[in-house]
Amino acid sequence: MTGAGQARALKRAVAGAERALLEPIEYASRDEITALQLFRLQWSLRHAYDNVPAYRAKFDAAGVHPDDLRDLSDLARFPFTTKADLRDGYPFGMLAVPRRDCIRLHASSGTTGKPTVVAYTRADIDNWAGLMARSIRAAGGRPGDLVHVAYGYGLFTGGLGAHYGAEKLGCTVVPMSGGQTEKQVQLIQDLRPDIIMVTPSYMLAIAEEFRRQGLEPRNTSLAIGIHGAEPWTEAMRAGIEQAFGIQAVDIFGLSEVMGPGVANECVESKDGLTLWEDHFYPEIIDPETGAVLPEGERGELVLTTLTKEALPLIRYRVRDLTRLLPPSARSMRRLDRITGRADDMLIIRGVNVFPSQVEAVLLQEPRLAPHYQLEIRRDGPLDDLTIVAELLPEIFNADAALKNQIGAAILRRVKDLIGVSARIDLRDPGGIERSLGKARRVVDLRRKE
Repeated sequence: MTGAGQARALKRAVAGAERALLEPIEYASRDEITALQLFRLQWSLRHAYDNVPAYRAKFDAAGVHPDDLRDLSDLARFPFTTKADLRDGYPFGMLAVPRRDCIRLHASSGTTGKPTVVAYTRADIDNWAGLMARSIRAAGGRPGDLVHVAYGYGLFTGGLGAHYGAEKLGCTVVPMSGGQTEKQVQLIQDLRPDIIMVTPSYMLAIAEEFRRQGLEPRNTSLAIGIHGAEPWTEAMRAGIEQAFGIQAVDIFGLSEVMGPGVANECVESKDGLTLWEDHFYPEIIDPETGAVLPEGERGELVLTTLTKEALPLIRYRVRDLTRLLPPSARSMRRLDRITGRADDMLIIRGVNVFPSQVEAVLLQEPRLAPHYQLEIRRDGPLDDLTIVAELLPEIFNADAALKNQIGAAILRRVKDLIGVSARIDLRDPGGIERSLGKARRVVDLRRKE
């Protein structure tokens, strides 16, 4: 049985399906969408070529020119852009407008110590706010709703992206940001928000804090959770919805392309992320060869921005693994749930392993909490995987035989479903560090041992 919050969200979703509440592009014909994409793509290629020396050099080296794009399929002739290109141009080398024309800068952290800087003109910020408002409305949000934003504010795009979008829709915003979990619970109790926007892993941490305080998460005013910034599984969605009695909806974006709001699930269908194709052109490629794959095949997502002024991105390799699906609740195509990243893949003794695969196994075990980490160590020339999982409070005092039984069952399922042998470390409740934003799923200990 669904909770009261889920019922409220679904009731509003029925009304939300009426065309009067949608932008015309959301129910446009496929021909109208592709015509707009071609017009905007031609502009974006020319804008990048004329104003970014790095793009001019890449296009010239590949023997292509913006005038060569006469059909959407011609985009496959143009070179890819990668995060390395953005780092090589640090901080402002990839801008297509003078820096003084930018009204905001964001940056994403990088493992190399050099972040990728993202700039926005006023038009870019307005477009972003509009797409976030569209995303919140697709999730079931309406003007006048109270939105609790627990994404981090600052250089990370999550908090301000959600904030501006909610205000654009006409909502009241609580700019809580991440952390201070006790205060999160207090404000949810006192202010009675309709919507929460937060990473799925931190949403589960908030649920834990409710229970620690002797409160029932299902009794809150929340009807909708909009969760993104990290891959999450259907099992985790079910856990969030069961814990709070809400509709948990997926949102997708990345700072380089814009921030959150590149795509969003529609609450009435929850069947994949509707990609806002009037602003972003998608391709799915083979991660190894770079060849464009037929629609419906799983591969690496590539996005080209169609309207960005400050930082146009041409065939940007997102590294997320997904597939394109036909339209459903809106007229634009959908992205299937992100299953992992091409650069997050672990190779354990010759077997390709994605964290989301292990997560799916762990979340099927009802005696484990939904928190885990994968520790990678090196034993001679080979890598070893240790799955660190956390027992529920009612289990951690159980005898060793039961714990061994749980651990053995997990390892057997991992071996059967993924094909890799691993070790397991079952910890007491709270034994895994809680994230205040994106969860740290992989701990690489190879360089420390």
